[in-house]
Amino acid sequence: MLDEKGFDLWANGYDRAVGLSDESDSYPFAGYRAILNDIYCKVMSRPGCRVLEIGFGTGTLAKKLYDQGIEIYGQDFSQQMIDIAKEKMPDAHFYKGDFTDGLVGPLKQRKYDFITATYSLHHLNDSEKLVFLKELYNHLEEGGMIMIGDVAFETRAGLEKLREQEGDAFDDEEFYFAAEDFRDAFPSLRFEQKSVCGGIITIEKEISYGY
Repeated sequence: MLDEKGFDLWANGYDRAVGLSDESDSYPFAGYRAILNDIYCKVMSRPGCRVLEIGFGTGTLAKKLYDQGIEIYGQDFSQQMIDIAKEKMPDAHFYKGDFTDGLVGPLKQRKYDFITATYSLHHLNDSEKLVFLKELYNHLEEGGMIMIGDVAFETRAGLEKLREQEGDAFDDEEFYFAAEDFRDAFPSLRFEQKSVCGGIITIEKEISYGY
């Protein structure tokens, strides 16, 4: 698993490395652009919304939203990634923090229309994911959505099939999503497979009408 130093060293080549995997339709980033495009379009369907991105990296998704006037907040644990993102988005609100410790203080002071995470939450094991997702859910506005794009499948069996296919290339130090494992905690969870190994998990917060 990459630690903060490893991400700092990888930061300058991150976008290119992802692109090569996506273009060759190969693990782990097959479907990357399709996933980001779908999340982008969903966010842009609500002009003027507030977005929190978890693990924004070099800001690939956040920058496109920022350029359209979306209010951007974010948390990442790599200072170099943060520095790169700040250069692209000087008016965005970025904070350094480890996901395993939850949201940093300033981000807890607000609620968000969308909370996005693309290829970042697989660094948490399933127990840690569940705790963190519950925290994120509590920071959604009513009608808001958590949208997670990552290596993911509907079932655990689908994930295990990928593990067998990839053999030694499969990263056993990353914890990928099986959507079915989170449905008991989040009944509103929806999953859409976007490539041979990538998909989007959406968790929506219901609107309370006060009846």
